[in-house]
Amino acid sequence: MNSDFTLAIHSLSLLALRPDRMATSDVISVSAGVHPVRIRKVLSLLKKNGFLQTKEGTGGGFIFASEPSDITLWDIYKLTCDGALKPKCTESSEECIVGANMHNVLFSIFLGAEEHLGEYLKNYTIKEIVDLVNMRQ
Repeated sequence: MNSDFTLAIHSLSLLALRPDRMATSDVISVSAGVHPVRIRKVLSLLKKNGFLQTKEGTGGGFIFASEPSDITLWDIYKLTCDGALKPKCTESSEECIVGANMHNVLFSIFLGAEEHLGEYLKNYTIKEIVDLVNMRQ
C-alpha cells in the first residue's frame, strides 16, 4: 500500500466534512501535512477517474462528483495501489524447480490475498470513514 491511498482517503474525507464539500488543494495539503503538489497529483487522479470535479475561479476548488457513500475504499485502492501486493521476485534459475516456479506460486497466493483485501475494503465507504472520524472527536 502506498501513501497515495491514504492521501486520497484523507482528501475525500475532508471534502465530505465540509458543508459545501469544496476545498482547494492548499487547504487539503495543510490538513494532510504534505506538499500541495503531492495532493494535486492525488486529486488529479481522483478527478480523472470521476470521483471529483473542479470549480475554477474565486471560491473554486475540488468538489465531489458523486456521493461519499458511493465511494468504497476498494475503489480508491484499485485506483492508487492495484497490484501492490504482487510479489517482486528475482530472476531465478529456470533449471531449479523452486526457481522455475516461485514467481507463479507466489503470484497466485498474493493475488488471492488482494482479492480478500478487496472484499474487506468494499465494506467501507468514504461516508463511513467520515462517521468514524466524527466519533473520535
